[in-house]
Amino acid sequence: MSNKILSIKDLKVNYGGIEAVKGISFDVEEGQIVTLIGANGAGKSSTLRSIAGLIKPAAGSIEFNGDAITGMDTTQIVKKGITLVPEGRKIFPDLTVEENLKIGAYMRKDNLADDMNRVYSLFPRLKERSWQAGGTLSGGEQQMLAVGRALMSKPKMIMMDEPSLGLAPIVVRDIFSIIREIKEEGITVLLIEQNANMALKTADIGYVMETGKITMTGKGIELLENEEIKEAYLGKHK
Repeated sequence: MSNKILSIKDLKVNYGGIEAVKGISFDVEEGQIVTLIGANGAGKSSTLRSIAGLIKPAAGSIEFNGDAITGMDTTQIVKKGITLVPEGRKIFPDLTVEENLKIGAYMRKDNLADDMNRVYSLFPRLKERSWQAGGTLSGGEQQMLAVGRALMSKPKMIMMDEPSLGLAPIVVRDIFSIIREIKEEGITVLLIEQNANMALKTADIGYVMETGKITMTGKGIELLENEEIKEAYLGKHK
Protein backbone atom coordinates (compact mmCIF):
# COMPACT_ATOMS: atom_id res chain seq x y z
CA MET A 1 0.00 0.00 0.00
CA SER A 2 1.37 3.40 -0.97
CA ASN A 3 2.05 6.12 1.54
CA LYS A 4 2.22 9.85 0.80
CA ILE A 5 5.59 11.26 1.90
CA LEU A 6 5.37 14.77 0.36
CA SER A 7 2.28 16.90 -0.18
CA ILE A 8 2.38 20.28 -1.95
CA LYS A 9 -0.78 22.40 -1.92
CA ASP A 10 -1.31 25.69 -3.81
CA LEU A 11 2.40 26.51 -3.74
CA LYS A 12 3.39 29.96 -4.99
CA VAL A 13 6.95 31.22 -5.31
CA ASN A 14 7.81 34.80 -6.24
CA TYR A 15 11.04 36.51 -7.24
CA GLY A 16 10.42 40.21 -6.76
CA GLY A 17 7.36 40.95 -8.87
CA ILE A 18 7.67 37.75 -10.91
CA GLU A 19 5.49 34.77 -9.99
CA ALA A 20 7.71 31.78 -10.76
CA VAL A 21 5.34 29.12 -9.36
CA LYS A 22 1.63 29.82 -9.64
CA GLY A 23 -0.26 27.75 -7.09
CA ILE A 24 0.74 24.16 -7.92
CA SER A 25 -0.38 21.07 -6.01
CA PHE A 26 1.05 17.55 -6.19
CA ASP A 27 1.89 14.56 -4.01
CA VAL A 28 4.84 12.18 -3.90
CA GLU A 29 4.37 8.63 -2.67
CA GLU A 30 7.03 7.01 -0.51
CA GLY A 31 9.50 4.91 -2.49
CA GLN A 32 8.62 6.42 -5.87
CA ILE A 33 10.71 8.24 -8.43
CA VAL A 34 8.76 11.36 -9.42
CA THR A 35 9.94 13.77 -12.12
CA LEU A 36 9.07 17.35 -12.99
CA ILE A 37 9.72 18.12 -16.64
CA GLY A 38 9.34 21.36 -18.56
CA ALA A 39 11.22 24.09 -20.35
CA ASN A 40 13.68 26.43 -18.64
CA GLY A 41 11.77 28.99 -16.58
CA ALA A 42 8.80 26.68 -15.99
CA GLY A 43 9.27 26.88 -12.21
CA LYS A 44 10.78 23.45 -11.59
CA SER A 45 13.92 24.55 -9.72
CA SER A 46 11.93 27.12 -7.75
CA THR A 47 9.67 24.30 -6.58
CA LEU A 48 12.61 22.19 -5.38
CA ARG A 49 14.32 25.16 -3.74
CA SER A 50 11.18 26.01 -1.79
CA ILE A 51 10.85 22.40 -0.57
CA ALA A 52 14.53 22.47 0.47
CA GLY A 53 14.07 25.70 2.43
CA LEU A 54 16.35 27.75 0.19
CA ILE A 55 13.54 30.17 -0.70
CA LYS A 56 10.39 31.00 1.23
CA PRO A 57 7.10 30.34 -0.58
CA ALA A 58 4.78 33.30 -1.09
CA ALA A 59 1.76 31.07 -0.38
CA GLY A 60 0.69 27.46 -0.05
CA SER A 61 1.79 24.56 2.11
CA ILE A 62 4.45 21.86 2.07
CA GLU A 63 4.05 18.74 4.22
CA PHE A 64 6.62 15.98 4.67
CA ASN A 65 5.61 12.77 6.42
CA GLY A 66 2.54 14.61 7.67
CA ASP A 67 4.51 17.50 9.22
CA ALA A 68 4.25 21.08 7.96
CA ILE A 69 7.69 22.21 6.76
CA THR A 70 6.63 25.36 4.88
CA GLY A 71 9.17 28.12 5.49
CA MET A 72 11.51 25.99 7.65
CA ASP A 73 15.21 26.65 7.18
CA THR A 74 17.44 24.23 5.31
CA THR A 75 19.03 22.69 8.40
CA GLN A 76 15.64 21.76 9.87
CA ILE A 77 14.53 20.29 6.56
CA VAL A 78 17.68 18.13 6.26
CA LYS A 79 16.97 16.88 9.80
CA LYS A 80 13.47 15.92 8.66
CA GLY A 81 15.02 13.70 5.97
CA ILE A 82 15.07 15.77 2.76
CA THR A 83 18.25 16.51 0.86
CA LEU A 84 18.94 18.32 -2.42
CA VAL A 85 21.53 17.60 -5.10
CA PRO A 86 21.70 21.07 -6.66
CA GLU A 87 22.10 21.94 -10.30
CA GLY A 88 25.79 22.32 -11.13
CA ARG A 89 26.88 19.84 -8.43
CA LYS A 90 28.21 22.54 -6.00
CA ILE A 91 30.92 20.30 -4.58
CA PHE A 92 33.86 21.81 -2.67
CA PRO A 93 36.67 21.72 -5.27
CA ASP A 94 39.59 22.12 -2.85
CA LEU A 95 38.42 19.39 -0.47
CA THR A 96 39.05 15.70 -1.06
CA VAL A 97 36.32 13.30 -2.15
CA GLU A 98 36.16 11.89 1.39
CA GLU A 99 35.97 15.35 2.96
CA ASN A 100 33.14 16.30 0.59
CA LEU A 101 31.24 13.16 1.59
CA LYS A 102 31.72 13.88 5.30
CA ILE A 103 30.26 17.36 4.83
CA GLY A 104 27.04 15.64 3.73
CA ALA A 105 26.86 14.08 7.20
CA TYR A 106 27.68 17.29 9.09
CA MET A 107 24.64 16.99 11.39
CA ARG A 108 25.15 13.35 12.24
CA LYS A 109 26.75 12.23 15.50
CA ASP A 110 26.85 8.49 14.72
CA ASN A 111 29.53 6.42 13.00
CA LEU A 112 29.86 7.20 9.27
CA ALA A 113 31.82 4.11 8.21
CA ASP A 114 28.88 2.01 7.02
CA ASP A 115 27.39 4.83 4.98
CA MET A 116 30.77 5.80 3.54
CA ASN A 117 31.22 2.19 2.41
CA ARG A 118 27.69 2.19 0.97
CA VAL A 119 28.48 5.31 -1.11
CA TYR A 120 31.76 3.78 -2.25
CA SER A 121 29.94 0.58 -3.29
CA LEU A 122 27.50 2.65 -5.37
CA PHE A 123 30.35 4.72 -6.82
CA PRO A 124 33.56 2.64 -6.98
CA ARG A 125 35.33 5.47 -8.83
CA LEU A 126 34.89 7.70 -5.79
CA LYS A 127 36.59 5.10 -3.61
CA GLU A 128 39.52 4.98 -6.05
CA ARG A 129 39.77 8.78 -5.83
CA SER A 130 38.89 9.25 -2.15
CA TRP A 131 41.97 11.41 -1.43
CA GLN A 132 41.75 13.36 -4.70
CA ALA A 133 40.54 16.99 -4.68
CA GLY A 134 36.92 17.24 -5.81
CA GLY A 135 37.76 19.90 -8.37
CA THR A 136 40.08 17.52 -10.26
CA LEU A 137 37.28 14.99 -10.95
CA SER A 138 35.48 14.73 -14.28
CA GLY A 139 31.96 16.16 -14.58
CA GLY A 140 30.40 12.72 -14.19
CA GLU A 141 32.51 11.93 -11.14
CA GLN A 142 31.59 15.29 -9.58
CA GLN A 143 27.90 14.45 -10.11
CA MET A 144 28.46 11.08 -8.42
CA LEU A 145 30.17 12.91 -5.55
CA ALA A 146 27.23 15.32 -5.22
CA VAL A 147 24.78 12.39 -5.05
CA GLY A 148 27.02 10.50 -2.61
CA ARG A 149 27.30 13.59 -0.38
CA ALA A 150 23.49 13.87 -0.31
CA LEU A 151 23.16 10.19 0.63
CA MET A 152 25.49 10.71 3.61
CA SER A 153 22.72 12.61 5.42
CA LYS A 154 20.65 9.37 5.37
CA PRO A 155 17.68 11.04 3.64
CA LYS A 156 14.17 9.68 3.33
CA MET A 157 13.79 11.72 0.13
CA ILE A 158 16.50 12.96 -2.22
CA MET A 159 15.82 15.76 -4.70
CA MET A 160 17.96 16.14 -7.82
CA ASP A 161 18.12 19.24 -9.99
CA GLU A 162 19.33 18.41 -13.53
CA PRO A 163 21.65 15.50 -12.63
CA SER A 164 22.54 14.80 -16.29
CA LEU A 165 23.34 18.39 -17.26
CA GLY A 166 26.52 18.62 -19.33
CA LEU A 167 27.36 14.92 -19.07
CA ALA A 168 28.20 12.46 -21.85
CA PRO A 169 25.40 9.99 -22.75
CA ILE A 170 27.24 6.99 -21.28
CA VAL A 171 27.68 8.84 -17.97
CA VAL A 172 23.99 9.87 -18.02
CA ARG A 173 23.05 6.19 -18.21
CA ASP A 174 25.26 5.49 -15.20
CA ILE A 175 23.64 8.30 -13.20
CA PHE A 176 20.12 7.06 -13.95
CA SER A 177 21.13 3.52 -13.07
CA ILE A 178 22.23 4.88 -9.67
CA ILE A 179 18.90 6.73 -9.30
CA ARG A 180 17.10 3.41 -9.75
CA GLU A 181 19.39 1.79 -7.19
CA ILE A 182 18.62 4.56 -4.71
CA LYS A 183 14.91 3.83 -5.16
CA GLU A 184 15.57 0.12 -4.57
CA GLU A 185 17.06 1.07 -1.20
CA GLY A 186 13.70 2.63 -0.27
CA ILE A 187 14.67 6.28 -0.75
CA THR A 188 12.10 8.48 -2.50
CA VAL A 189 13.44 10.52 -5.44
CA LEU A 190 12.08 13.84 -6.74
CA LEU A 191 13.83 14.67 -9.98
CA ILE A 192 14.10 17.63 -12.34
CA GLU A 193 15.60 16.71 -15.67
CA GLN A 194 15.97 18.34 -19.10
CA ASN A 195 16.40 14.91 -20.67
CA ALA A 196 12.67 14.20 -20.57
CA ASN A 197 13.07 10.89 -22.35
CA MET A 198 15.41 9.45 -19.71
CA ALA A 199 13.45 11.02 -16.85
CA LEU A 200 10.09 9.59 -17.95
CA LYS A 201 11.57 6.15 -18.63
CA THR A 202 12.90 6.11 -15.07
CA ALA A 203 10.07 7.81 -13.15
CA ASP A 204 6.95 6.21 -11.72
CA ILE A 205 5.04 9.48 -12.02
CA GLY A 206 5.69 12.59 -14.11
CA TYR A 207 4.41 16.16 -13.85
CA VAL A 208 4.71 18.58 -16.75
CA MET A 209 5.27 22.21 -15.73
CA GLU A 210 4.71 25.19 -18.01
CA THR A 211 5.10 28.83 -16.93
CA GLY A 212 4.67 28.06 -13.24
CA LYS A 213 1.76 25.64 -13.53
CA ILE A 214 1.34 21.87 -13.74
CA THR A 215 -0.34 21.17 -17.06
CA MET A 216 -0.19 17.38 -17.25
CA THR A 217 0.23 14.42 -14.89
CA GLY A 218 0.60 10.72 -15.46
CA LYS A 219 2.71 7.61 -15.14
CA GLY A 220 6.15 8.16 -16.62
CA ILE A 221 5.70 5.53 -19.31
CA GLU A 222 2.29 6.94 -20.31
CA LEU A 223 3.63 10.49 -20.65
CA LEU A 224 6.47 9.08 -22.76
CA GLU A 225 3.88 7.92 -25.30
CA ASN A 226 1.83 11.15 -25.23
CA GLU A 227 1.96 12.92 -28.61
CA GLU A 228 2.01 16.41 -27.07
CA ILE A 229 4.91 15.45 -24.84
CA LYS A 230 6.75 13.86 -27.74
CA GLU A 231 6.41 16.98 -29.83
CA ALA A 232 7.31 19.45 -27.07
CA TYR A 233 10.04 17.63 -25.15
CA LEU A 234 11.22 14.42 -26.79
CA GLY A 235 12.19 15.49 -30.29
CA LYS A 236 15.92 15.49 -29.74
CA HIS A 237 15.90 12.37 -27.57
CA LYS A 238 13.90 9.98 -29.79
